[in-house]
Amino acid sequence: MDGRMAEPLPQDPTLDEMRTHLAPRIAAHAAFDGWSDAAVERAAEELEIDPDQARLAFPKGAADMIDAWFAGIDAEMAAAFSAQELAAMPVHKRIRAAVLKRIEIARPAREALRRALAILAMPQNMPLAAKLSWRSADAMWRLAGDTATDFNHYSKRGILAGVYGSTIMAWLDDESEGEAETIAFLDRRLGNVADFETFKKRLAGDPDQRFSVTRFLGRLRYPGR
Repeated sequence: MDGRMAEPLPQDPTLDEMRTHLAPRIAAHAAFDGWSDAAVERAAEELEIDPDQARLAFPKGAADMIDAWFAGIDAEMAAAFSAQELAAMPVHKRIRAAVLKRIEIARPAREALRRALAILAMPQNMPLAAKLSWRSADAMWRLAGDTATDFNHYSKRGILAGVYGSTIMAWLDDESEGEAETIAFLDRRLGNVADFETFKKRLAGDPDQRFSVTRFLGRLRYPGR
């Protein structure tokens, strides 16, 4: 994100409004200052917000800053595509476009993202990491028009969270021209997902191959001879 919000900061902003406007600017400084009070103070200065008030918007420190930044990326990604654009693409192309758009949004703060992921990898932050990963995957599937409410709702998001996370890690180390290696990596992973979905459909149509918890437990209890 470029640190500028489409809507100006209100005259007397709420903490939520401050958080939304501050987050991308904090990210812009986090590459040098880390996800720290120093980054918050710099962002607050740019928005002419009292630094003490700005810090109140992030009571959990770095975790809240990263959470707010990722939420901003979710929102900016969703706003980047028109209904007409999405309607012209098959679902897997919508997902591909969403992942690439997120990379585009994060590109100016690439090192800040690297630092953010290092913080999220800390044991105490693993629940937050899982929450943010799921939220981003859900935002992408919703953008793609997914309305599943059964088991597929969860499996699709779990799979996409893995694809997106691994693609981001590949991108952070990508020095190829035009980030060609990242794009090729993403396309391979999406191809794997498509193969998996085909396999799932085949199993769903064949009762003999469909996984059954009862049958599985029965085989454990009464193994074949």
